[in-house]
Amino acid sequence: MNTMTFKGYTARVEYDERDNIFVGRILGIHGIISFHGETVTELRAEFEHAVKDYLAECKKDGIHPEKPASGKLLLRVPPETHGRALVAAQAAGKSLNQWVTEVLQHAVETV
Repeated sequence: MNTMTFKGYTARVEYDERDNIFVGRILGIHGIISFHGETVTELRAEFEHAVKDYLAECKKDGIHPEKPASGKLLLRVPPETHGRALVAAQAAGKSLNQWVTEVLQHAVETV
């Protein structure tokens, strides 16, 4: 997956062969914010402009802009998975939170 980041926001970037443009969409927020450009330089500028516009609109409307992630993650997993993860964490001498954080970090680094 091709991505770019700006001010803590990440966008997925794809090439649209039909229209001969690069298309991006900001990830991790509920709203749909997309942008496009014919060159990488234009795409980068449009991405930054989209983020700045989003932040300005939020300020104008008096709302807090969504952040891609708060750092809190609530998961629902089968009890067997929860138990096995707890045992694995304890075997590694870590809290479940520390162990899961490391496992997730490793997973996102290999994407």
